[in-house]
This record gives sequence, C-alpha cells and structure tokens, in this order.
Amino acid sequence: MMTKNNDAQTSPDDIPATVESSNTVSCLTMSDLSKKTQLSSNIMESLSLSSLTPLARTHLTQKHYYLSAKCNDNYVNQPEIENQPASLAVEAAVAIVINGIHYAVLMASPHQLEYLAVGFLFSEGLIQHSHELIDWEVTQLKDIASYQKFTQYSFRQDSSRQDSHVKNPTNESVESEAFEQSLISLQDYDIYVVELVLNQRCHQRIQAQKRQLAGRTGCGMCGITGLTQALPDLSSYRQDIQQVKANIPSLGYLLEIRRQVDTMQHTHQLTGAVHAAATMHNQQLYLFEDVGRHNALDKLIGWQLRNKMEVECVLMTSRLSIELVQKSIRGRVPWLVGMSAPTSTAVRVAERYGLGLAGFLRDNRVTYYSGI
Repeated sequence: MMTKNNDAQTSPDDIPATVESSNTVSCLTMSDLSKKTQLSSNIMESLSLSSLTPLARTHLTQKHYYLSAKCNDNYVNQPEIENQPASLAVEAAVAIVINGIHYAVLMASPHQLEYLAVGFLFSEGLIQHSHELIDWEVTQLKDIASYQKFTQYSFRQDSSRQDSHVKNPTNESVESEAFEQSLISLQDYDIYVVELVLNQRCHQRIQAQKRQLAGRTGCGMCGITGLTQALPDLSSYRQDIQQVKANIPSLGYLLEIRRQVDTMQHTHQLTGAVHAAATMHNQQLYLFEDVGRHNALDKLIGWQLRNKMEVECVLMTSRLSIELVQKSIRGRVPWLVGMSAPTSTAVRVAERYGLGLAGFLRDNRVTYYSGI
C-alpha cells in the first residue's frame, strides 16, 4: 500500500488544494483564490509568506515604467516608480532516493511529486510499470536537523573518497566546519526528498545504471554522462505511423484544449513562470504545471502510469525539444503538440519512431511536422 509522509505540509495553509472539477485536474493555491475573488492589493500585500502554498510566494518588487508607450530617443521623461507585491513560482530541489540510493536531484515545482518521481523513473528506463513502485514517501527538509539527517552520510562519503587513508584531527575539524557551512547555505532553498521503494528487478537496473544527476530547470539532460544515456535507442517504443496518421488531431480539437489550458493554468496566471503538460481523457482536461517543462511532462506520464490511462494527445505550453520527444516516445504518446516550435532534432527523432508532432498552436492555426 502506498504511503505518503505529511511532513511536507506543515500547516493547513501550506497544503495545495487539488481541484477536480468536471473538466480539469490542476492545483489551486491560496493566491489563486485571492485573485479569483479580486481581493484588493492591500489585502494581498498583507498576506504573510507562511500563508501561501509552496507553489508561489509573494515578494516585494519595484516597477519602473513610462506612462506613454512611446518615448523619445533620449528618454527625458522620468519613469514612474511603483512598489508592489508579485507572486513568484517556487523552484524546489527534489532529491530522488531509490532503495536508499541517492539517484538524482531535480529542480521542480513542489506539487504532485509522486507523479513526478514515477514519470521521471519511467523516462529514465528504471521502471516499466507503475506496480514496480512498492512504496513512497515525501519529506520536506525545513530545519538544520533534517538537513543533517539527509546530507551527513553523503557528505562523509565524499570526504572519505577524497582522503581515505589519512585521518587527521585538523582535517576532521575542517571537514566538520565545511559541513556546517553547507547546511547554512541550504536554508536558501526549498528542499524535498522523495524516497522510493522499487522491486528487486528494478533495483538491479538501478545498480547497473547508478549515477549522480543534477537536473537543472531548463534542461532535462543536464548531468547525464555518456551519449548512449542522453541519446538512447527507442526502437522498442516505435509506434505504427499509419495509425498515428489516421488519428491526427483536428485544429478545432487542439484549439479547444488550448482554450481550456489557458483558463485553468492557475499557477502560470499567477506567476508567469511555469509550463504545463495537458491532455484530454473522457472529455476532461488533466493539467500538470511545473517550472520545468520536462518535469510537467513527467508528472503527466506518472499520472498516466499510476492510473493506467491511455492518452491520444499531449499539449505542452512550450517549445518541443528533444527530451520532450524522447519522454513522449517512451510513454507511447501518439501526438505531442506545442505552443511554440519544435527543434529540427525533435522532428527527426519523432519521424524515426512514429510520434506525431505539431507546434505553433495559436489563436487560429497549428503546424504539423510529423505524422502527416
């Protein structure tokens, strides 16, 4: 039975509200509620940081602007200055620990972390089915004691590798001081640990593929060593291109998905800093947001695996880069559609493995690149 640790939510005000209406699954923060009820800026400004969910926080900003849209070349007009609060997306460090092995650190939005972890493991080729995940637990590191518990073992391991033969009281003192300093610096970050228990077969895969990965927000490949890991052979996931062509999504269908995404992408409306992956299933919209576009897609794939869903089309609110295409091919997604352009490499790989690809989904148009 799957269990979830509630340490990641310290108070009722910190818990994201999951909206499950007739047409969407998304995340609605307290800030969204404030926005929807059109509270005054004074009330919004009075909200303390602790009253917001981890998805967004309010920061004081200073906006400089000209009253006229057109200014002369010398900018002789003095700009207006306005102090105002702004909601900014939280970018958390999410440590993935598999069967006790510290496998990866992802920078992501701290919501739907189970789906993120499952989708990430599937995209990495470490699991093939949801049932291979036996148990899971999410913990937020929020004080020095929790930092010590999580980091001390790996820090000592690193230190022992550097000086495995020399034991010196001076060295130990320096190492202890460096360790304490590293704990202090962690207080600048939101840190979550997702501990996963996989079955024995998966554990063997992990041991064969063990590596340390530092995932950056903008790139799903950062930290991967070895071309064969970054550019895998996906022949076993190749789809029937004729079937993909026969099920090409219509422009009207895609524009309707986009309309619903624009309406329901609450965190993006609030912060302007997150991407989304969305799909329609039984005429319902399922939406997953994250500061990283590849994380948003991993969340959707994780949801798909956990609920044994088959999707016909996935819409991304971003450009279509190679890692999104690779994840979609592994997830056997027939069509991947973006609001911006794909890269040339993404199109070539999509054509090779039978993935339908479309981009530039705008007010009245879409461009198909493969599967046509």
